[in-house]
Amino acid sequence: MKNIENEIRQEVMNTIDLSVDVSDDEILKLIRNKIIEKSRTCPMNLSERKRVEGHVFNSLRKLDVLEDLLKDEDITEIMINGPDNIFIERNGRVEKWTEKFSSEEKLNDVIQSIVANSNKIVNESNPIVDTRLEDGSRVNIVLPPAAVDYSILSIRKFPKEQMTMERLKSFGAIDEEQIEFLKKLVISGYNIFVSGGTGSGKTSFLNALGEFIPKDERVITIEDSAELQLKNVENIVRLEARNANLEGNNEITIRDLLKSSLRMRPDRIIVGECRGAEALEMLQAFNTGHDGSLSTGHSNSCKDMLSRLETMVLMGAEIPLSAIRQQIASGIDIIVQLGRLRDKSRKLIEIAEVVDFANDEIRLNPLYRFKELEEINGRINGQWEKVGDLENKEKLLASGLSIG
Repeated sequence: MKNIENEIRQEVMNTIDLSVDVSDDEILKLIRNKIIEKSRTCPMNLSERKRVEGHVFNSLRKLDVLEDLLKDEDITEIMINGPDNIFIERNGRVEKWTEKFSSEEKLNDVIQSIVANSNKIVNESNPIVDTRLEDGSRVNIVLPPAAVDYSILSIRKFPKEQMTMERLKSFGAIDEEQIEFLKKLVISGYNIFVSGGTGSGKTSFLNALGEFIPKDERVITIEDSAELQLKNVENIVRLEARNANLEGNNEITIRDLLKSSLRMRPDRIIVGECRGAEALEMLQAFNTGHDGSLSTGHSNSCKDMLSRLETMVLMGAEIPLSAIRQQIASGIDIIVQLGRLRDKSRKLIEIAEVVDFANDEIRLNPLYRFKELEEINGRINGQWEKVGDLENKEKLLASGLSIG
C-alpha cells in the first residue's frame, strides 16, 4: 500500500500546475481520480481507498503522518527521532508508532512548514527553535548539527478544552479541599509559583488556576511560545518572545517583555515558565505591587525550586545571595509542587508557604502533602494531608476571606 501511496503522490505532484494556487478540493479530486485509476490494476476496498486518500492528502497539504496523531485526543506527546522513529505518549504510556515519514526530506519539509506558520526560522545556523501549532500545541525542533543523527521534532499537545480544577479533580490530581484553598489564595492576590518536573502538568495547572482570577482584573501573560488559555479573563494581553533573525538581530526576550509589561498597567503578570536570567525580572515584577502573579519552573521539590531560582537569577546578574533570597521570600507567597508518580499519573504533591527570610535562609511552611497509601493493579491510591496552617494571612483578611 505504501508503494501505491508514493506513486499516487508523485503523479498528483506532476499533474499540479505550480504556477497557480490550487485549492484543497482540487487536490482531493485529483487524488481520488488517481485512486480510481490505480484500483483497476490493484483492487482496493473502501477503507483502503479512504486511508490512501488521507495519507496522500496529508503528505501534500498538511503535516503528513503527524496529522492523524494530532487528531487523536488520547495522545499527549509526539516524539520524532528522525523519519523512521516516531514515539507517542498515550494515557501516560510511551509506545512506538507504526507509521513513518516517506523520507528525511519529507520530515524536514514538515518542520519548515511548522516554523513558517509561526514566522520563525530554523536551519543549520539556528538549529534549535521553540514554537507552537495553530491549536496551541508546544513544539520543540532540533536540527543537525545540534542533533547528531536526524532532525528531532517534539510536540506537547494540550486538551482542546480549557483545563479546569474540576477536570483535574476528576483525574485524581487534586482534591476539593486544596481547590478551595488555592481559589481563595488566587482571589486574595497571593503570588503563586508552580513547580514540577517535565510533563508534570505545570501549564495545565496554571490554566486551571486562571479560572479563579477576578474578571475585572487586567492580566499580562508572557511566554516563550504562547500556550496559556485563560478564557475566563476578559482584559488579557498575551506577549510572546521571539528568537533573533539570521543576522542575530530583532530578538525579543522574556526579560524584554517583562520590562514592557510593567508599563501596561497590569493587575497580574503571568510568566509561562522561568528558565534562566528572566527570573530576576519575574521576581521584581512580583515585588512591585502586582499581587496575584503566577509563574512556573522546573524542580523536584518546593525547597529545590528556591535553589533553582537563586541559580537562575545569578545567570543574569551578580547579586549577593542574601539579596536574591530576600527578593524570593518577599516576592513569592506560595509554591505548588506537582509530580508524576510511577503509575504515570500526575498529582499535586505539596503546597508550601514561603514565610520569610531569616538567618540567611528562606523559611518554608508546608501546608499540604500527598501521602501514598497503597498500590492496586499498578494504580497508586493516596490522600492529601494538611500538615500546616497558613501564617501570612494579611492578603486573605484584606480580601474579606478566611481559611477554616
